[in-house]
Amino acid sequence: MFSITVRDHVMIAHSFRGEVFGPAQRLHGATYLVDATFRRADLDADGIVVDIGLATQELGAVLADLNYRNLDDEPAFAGVNTSTEFLAKAIADRLAEKVHAGALGEGARDLAGIAVTLHESHVAWASYERTL
Repeated sequence: MFSITVRDHVMIAHSFRGEVFGPAQRLHGATYLVDATFRRADLDADGIVVDIGLATQELGAVLADLNYRNLDDEPAFAGVNTSTEFLAKAIADRLAEKVHAGALGEGARDLAGIAVTLHESHVAWASYERTL
């Protein structure tokens, strides 16, 4: 399996419901380093997994919709604990929509999957991987 990974970051605010979250139940900010990995079994006719420039651009576009937002106020996340794991899935799903819409080029339609990793710090991160 071949893969390429592109990286960006996003800064959000949010709060959690539930005793398990302790002080994070209060409104707080988080800055995530975001890695998006695109996978395919074989390289395309150009010898690549996906256009790395388009992958970077579309990751940035997905994150722009979240950046500097209080996720508690976003209708798409109403009633949801926007944990790191949940956000990794939300970003992967939004990237998958971009792939299916052709935003990453025709060759991207042959991608096998996407994995998104959100790094909370140098010692903690969460990932979500999905097929396409």
